[in-house]
Amino acid sequence: MTVQDQSLADAPELAPPAEPSYLNRELSWIEFNRRVFEEARDRANPLLERIKFLAIFASNLDEFFMIRVSGIKQQISAGVQKQSPDGLTPTEQLAAVRRALIPQLEEERDLLLNDLLPSLREQGVHLYSYRELNKRQREWVGEYFRHHVFPVLTPLAFDSSRPFPFISNLSLNLAVVIQDREKGELFARVKVPEVLPRLVPIPPDLCDAPRDVLPGRQSCFVWLEQVIAANLNALFPGVEVVESYPFRVTRNADMEIEEDEADDLLETIEQGVRQRRFGEVVRLTVDVSMPDRIAGLLLTNLKISLSDLYTVRGPLGLADLMSLLRLDRPDLKDRPHVPVVPAALRGGSEIFETIRQGDLLLHHPYHSFSPVVDFIQTAAEDPQVLAIKQTLYRAGSNSPIVKALMHAREQGKQVTAVVELKARFDEENNIIWARQMERAGVHVVYGLLGLKVHAKLALVVRQEQEGIRCYAHLGTGNYNAATARIYTDLGLLTCDPAITADVVDLFNFLTAYSRQEVYRKLLVAPVTLRSRLLALIEREIACHKANGDGRLIFKMNALVDIGMIDALYRASQAGVRIDLIVRGMCSLRPGVPGLSETISVRSIVGPFLEHSRIFYFHNGGQPVIYAGSADLMERNLDRRVEELFPIESPELMRFVREVLLESYLADNRRARVLLPDGRYMRLAPSGEVVDSQQPSRMIPDR
Repeated sequence: MTVQDQSLADAPELAPPAEPSYLNRELSWIEFNRRVFEEARDRANPLLERIKFLAIFASNLDEFFMIRVSGIKQQISAGVQKQSPDGLTPTEQLAAVRRALIPQLEEERDLLLNDLLPSLREQGVHLYSYRELNKRQREWVGEYFRHHVFPVLTPLAFDSSRPFPFISNLSLNLAVVIQDREKGELFARVKVPEVLPRLVPIPPDLCDAPRDVLPGRQSCFVWLEQVIAANLNALFPGVEVVESYPFRVTRNADMEIEEDEADDLLETIEQGVRQRRFGEVVRLTVDVSMPDRIAGLLLTNLKISLSDLYTVRGPLGLADLMSLLRLDRPDLKDRPHVPVVPAALRGGSEIFETIRQGDLLLHHPYHSFSPVVDFIQTAAEDPQVLAIKQTLYRAGSNSPIVKALMHAREQGKQVTAVVELKARFDEENNIIWARQMERAGVHVVYGLLGLKVHAKLALVVRQEQEGIRCYAHLGTGNYNAATARIYTDLGLLTCDPAITADVVDLFNFLTAYSRQEVYRKLLVAPVTLRSRLLALIEREIACHKANGDGRLIFKMNALVDIGMIDALYRASQAGVRIDLIVRGMCSLRPGVPGLSETISVRSIVGPFLEHSRIFYFHNGGQPVIYAGSADLMERNLDRRVEELFPIESPELMRFVREVLLESYLADNRRARVLLPDGRYMRLAPSGEVVDSQQPSRMIPDR
């Protein structure tokens, strides 16, 4: 019995859920990642797109351990025995997570080794193991190692005089066993350097390509860790390298910032980013070839248990496969999507004049992100613009938005940027941009004590002939030009006086001592969003009792807030028809008689990441539609600054309800339907194939 088998055998049995009304959020997330994996398995997707989804599956799992599993383990360490809404203690949740993941990881390896790698080889893309290399290839790889790899490596010994070396988060390593004539068996660790390509490219003229692959289309690589393992003698002259085994460590990366004790939040976050790699170990991943004695040595020195050990077949760290997407092989990828500029902005239309003629709804990535950039860039140059205010959560690197804000300051505008430094895993980018903007004279505000600023807002204050007029952009996604090409998001450009007045008040709340608790049209967390959504659901129940036509359609990334789930259960028990489009975690259990039988839940997973949040209320034939930044999670409703904005133009409302939402509900290509037991069933087209991510379906006329 291996250590992994033993840890499974020792895992505690799951108790039956005390609250069967809810699905476990951690297991629901694992089901979401399974849907990502299904895209890697789907032969209808081009081959490199399947590789991409496998890399995303692996990257998602890394983050899940760094954040969610580490949180459960912290509860266990603190002696927390509080049950989750579905009735599981933290210990039971951890065991349930492991039981769910082990078969997924087996499926992942079967897909990689028996399907994807052979399919790549047939297309002239060869990922060699070192033992597959021929003599000429090994000679070339040997030269590569001597000139490019060897100088970077630093072997670290572990013995009675030298402590066990620190293993950084997500690093790939080799556990090296050495036989010394005098000292006997020794252990050393060699880190696989992250500064070098994980997939070492071999010159095309050395590739063994299939005969039917056209010249110039073959690409071949060898795994860097295997190159190092084959040349370990160069690192340990005078002793015998007996064996080596790859391993990978995942650490807790969920920083806790005590803001009230931090004199300088920017420096605190900066220090936290540096410290992230030192978090406690939450997972050790090893190759199946590693013997128990080496695995035991690692477990002991990393201070973790058998239940933290995951044994897999084949290469570790499959997120690195994303580098294959850089290959110039359009035949193995989706056809590139070319975003379009909205019809109202074509032909050189001036953006502020166009907004005055009526609200504009942008639907990314089908619409280009350029109008959002143009909105800020035009404001920076326009002599009539007095001030620009903007929230920045994940602006990314080399951001045109941030550059435009700095340029606006150079042009003498009053510029304020509310930067959320605590945007997980984007802290470094945000720190860099925050410092640059401060040097440019932008007034940078770092959010609020105890609240993460997640709202997506931009405000332009303009002096016009009639007086001061405000223009606003409100969105469901980040001001990030890169992710706007692959995330589905909505953005509203408006000069509606009530909405822009709300945006002014919200910025005052973010930058000063405002205690604004009433807003004209926006729903704002943490002050009005939860209560107003609950009130709108209750109103829908009343409308259904009066008219019999109650209907709710909600689209979001996650639904785990128990209060909101209970409200939807009440609506279902009253007979309201409810369609939920939830990409990721969903703790609501649909289709349960007497509880949720009028509720359906579906998830759309495809080439674009479904990111928009939309809330539709039929309201007795007078529809109400909101979109915005908030998911139905406790953190979004109670511990973040979020906003939902109304879509009120009849033309735009028709598009959102009759085109956008109906496309999601009719989808039989990308959709999976949630079953009452928490499993998802993929729909099989019985007639016309409806793909909600086809660009032709998803662009409004204006």
